[in-house]
Amino acid sequence: MENKKVLIVDDQNGIRILLMEVFSSEGYNTFQAANGKIALEIVNSDKPDLVLLDMKIPGMDGLEILKHIKEIDPDIKVIMMTAYGELDMIKEATDLGALMHFTKPFDIDEMRVAVNMQLRNDAQNKCS
Repeated sequence: MENKKVLIVDDQNGIRILLMEVFSSEGYNTFQAANGKIALEIVNSDKPDLVLLDMKIPGMDGLEILKHIKEIDPDIKVIMMTAYGELDMIKEATDLGALMHFTKPFDIDEMRVAVNMQLRNDAQNKCS
């Protein structure tokens, strides 16, 4: 089974580095983007299997990026990260196809388990 690709989109460098380390050590090919423009370029060129997407990004916000990702490839799984209790935005993100969300500061192990579940379920579904 080829390595799954995870794209981390967050304007905070520290969060991107932390998540890159976690998911690289899980054996995923990781990509990172600090804004929507770079994120969508990576989605187009590298076709990640899963995107961890921050809701609040200067410029193009998370919901806008999510819409574009789903237009490019509706099969890409998206998990939102949010720093606020933005329930209306979270609901809209779910309506747009996000699988779930994590509120910052999130539990890194919970996120790791969630990503592994999404990507391993995917692999099992393709094998059966």
